[in-house]
Amino acid sequence: MPDNLHSPQRQLIELRMEHADLDSVIDRLSVTQPEDDLSLRRLKKRRLMLRDQIARLEVQLEPPEPA
Repeated sequence: MPDNLHSPQRQLIELRMEHADLDSVIDRLSVTQPEDDLSLRRLKKRRLMLRDQIARLEVQLEPPEPA
């Protein structure tokens, strides 16, 4: 069971959840404090990094089929 906590599938789920949470925060902040451009840029940069991590994990878990 402890091995399951650090499995790539578990990491992928956690990264997707964090990405979704950041989406919500970015949407909310852009409505409530649109003038806070620096915070929005930082959050968007973090969201992009998460998306890249998710893509890398997905390729590891499901490698592309040979042509």
